[in-house]
Amino acid sequence: MAPQLLFLLLSLLLPATAFYLCCVRRHTGSAGAVLRRRQPGRAEERGRWLPRDTWAPRLCGSGLRLFVHVANTAFGQICLLPFLIRLNNFSLMRSLDIHEDPTFIPEVAAEVTEDKSEAKSTSDIIEQLIDARSDSASNGFSFKGIKDYLDCYRSGKLTPSQVAKNIIAVLEDCDKSTPPLRAIVQWDQEQIMLMAEASTVRYRNKCTLSYLDGIPVCLKEEFKVVPYHHRVGTVYLGTEPETEDATVAKKLREAGAIIIGVSNMHELGTGTTGCNPNRYHKIPRNPYKPNHFTGGSSSGSAAAVAAGLCPVAIGTDGGGSVRIPASFCGVVGLKGTFGRISSHGSLPLSYSTVSVGPICTSVADAAIVYSILAEPDPLYPYGLKQPKATLSDMCAPDLKGLKLGVDWTFFKACDAEVLSICEKAVEHLQSLGASVVEVSLPEIEEVRVAHVICILSEMRDFLQPDFNKHFQEMNLETRANLALASQFTALDYITANRQRTRSMRFLQEIFTSVNCLLTPAVACPAPRIYESDLLTGSSDLSFTARSMRFMQLGNFTGIPGLVVPIGYSTAGLPISFQVMAKWWDEAVLLRIGLKLEQFRYQTQKPSIYYDILA
Repeated sequence: MAPQLLFLLLSLLLPATAFYLCCVRRHTGSAGAVLRRRQPGRAEERGRWLPRDTWAPRLCGSGLRLFVHVANTAFGQICLLPFLIRLNNFSLMRSLDIHEDPTFIPEVAAEVTEDKSEAKSTSDIIEQLIDARSDSASNGFSFKGIKDYLDCYRSGKLTPSQVAKNIIAVLEDCDKSTPPLRAIVQWDQEQIMLMAEASTVRYRNKCTLSYLDGIPVCLKEEFKVVPYHHRVGTVYLGTEPETEDATVAKKLREAGAIIIGVSNMHELGTGTTGCNPNRYHKIPRNPYKPNHFTGGSSSGSAAAVAAGLCPVAIGTDGGGSVRIPASFCGVVGLKGTFGRISSHGSLPLSYSTVSVGPICTSVADAAIVYSILAEPDPLYPYGLKQPKATLSDMCAPDLKGLKLGVDWTFFKACDAEVLSICEKAVEHLQSLGASVVEVSLPEIEEVRVAHVICILSEMRDFLQPDFNKHFQEMNLETRANLALASQFTALDYITANRQRTRSMRFLQEIFTSVNCLLTPAVACPAPRIYESDLLTGSSDLSFTARSMRFMQLGNFTGIPGLVVPIGYSTAGLPISFQVMAKWWDEAVLLRIGLKLEQFRYQTQKPSIYYDILA
C-alpha cells in the first residue's frame, strides 16, 4: 500500500511542480536578487579580485565530440552550459548595477599636445636602429632581421631574387619535414618570384621603395591577399582565390615587400593554442619545441618568424592573438592601439577587440613595420583621427624620466619560473633609470569576464550564418566555443560595455601618474601537443583563460601592448615580458622594448630554423 501511495503522490507532485516552474513562477527576474551597485568613476574597494582560473576539463577525441554534441542540444543550452557559466563566474555581469553609459568601441581621441618638432625624423631614427643592431645577442645565435637582409642587398652579396629562391626551397622542405612546420599554408612560387625580381631591379637602379623593399613577409590567413584563398583557418570559406588585397597587404606591396604567402591560424581565431586539425591547415609546430603549440590565433605568423622563413609577419589580436604566439615562439609581437593599423580586408570577427600588429625578430623590426603600416585608412572607420605615428625618443640611451606602473598582486599571477625572470627584467629597467611605481588595476576580474562576453558575443553574431550552414565543417573546438557564446544575452553584452567605460576611465587616471604598465606576457610557457590533438583538436578553456590573463586589458580597452622575449623555461621554452601604454603611445613601448632586449643575455637557437641568407 505504501509504495502505491508514494507513487500516487509523486505522480501528482511532479506535474504540479513542473507546471508551477514553467507556467506560474516568474522567470525573468527575482525581487530577492541583489545587485552590487558600482559608483560611477569609483573603483570597487571591497577586496581585490584577481582574474579567476577557469575550470573546465581538457577535452579531446571522443570526449570532445560528446561534449560538442551535448552542448548544442536543448539539455546543453538549458542545463550544462549555464552550469559552466556560473561555475566560472561568467555570469558576473548579471550581478552588477553599473550606471556608466556603455562604450561599444574603445576608440579614444588623441590628446592635444604642443606641436613639438621631433629632434630626429622617423627615417633618421630607423637608420639609427639599422646601424646599431638592436639584437643584443652579439655572441652566439641571432635571428636574421631586416638589417641583415638590407646589408645583403646593399652590399650586393645577395639579391631579392636569390633570397626568394632560397625561400621557395625552404617552403618545399617545410612541407616534407617530419613533423611538417605548417607555418605557411598557401604560397605561390610565381608570385614570390615576380615580387622578388621587381625588387631586384629597384636595388640595381638604386630606387628602392622603403626599408621593407625585398624583405620577406607573410600575413595571417585572416587577411585578404591576392591570389590566395581567404579561408580564415576553415575548410569552407574562401572557395575562390582573392582578387583584392586587405589594406595591410596593399601597403606591404607598395613598400616593396615580398609576400611569401599566407600563414596558418586557429580556425576563425577562436582559440589561443593554434590547434587547427582540419585538412587545409593542420597544427603548426613551435620552432623551439616541435611537440609544443605555437600559441594562437596568429599561430603560423609567429612560427614563420621564429623558424627564419621571414623576419616579419602580420597578425590580428582580439584576445592576445599576436602577443601569445609571439611569446610562445620567442619573438617580438606588437598590438597597436585600437584603430592604429587598418583592419580593412580582414574578417571582422570581433569588431571592438581586434587590433592589427606585426610579429618580428626584434623590436627595431617591429618599429620599422609599425612606422609604415600605422596611419588612417578611409576604408576603415576607426582611427581616422589618430595622431601621427612617431618613434620619438626610441633610441634614447637610458630610461630616465619614465615611470613604470606595476600591480604586483596581478603581476604575480603566473608560474614561478615566469615570475622569477620577469621580476629580474623589472630590476633591469630600473637600473637604466626608470622608476617603478606600484599601482592598483581595479576590477580585473570584471575585465576578464566582460572581455570574454564582448569577443564571444561579437564572434557569435558575425558567424551566425556559418554556424547554421557550416556547423559540421567547423572544428569541434569552434563549435564548442560558439555554443558557449550562445549563452550570453543582450543584457550581458550591454553591461560588459558599461564595464568597458569604467575600465577605460580607470586607465586614463592611472596613466596620469605612469608612462606604462608592466606584466609578464603569458602566465605559463607553451603547452604540449598530444597525439589526439592532431586528429580531433582539443578544447582547454582553463588554458585559454590563463593564456589571455595579461592580454585582455589591452584588447578590452584598446591600449597598445608589446611583448619581448626575455628568457627561457627549464624546458627550453621562451618566456616573454609585456609593456602596455596609453592610447597612441606606441613609441614608449618600443623605447622600453629595446632596453628589454638587452636583458636577455643570449638567444637560444630554435630546433627548427632556416637561415635564408646562408
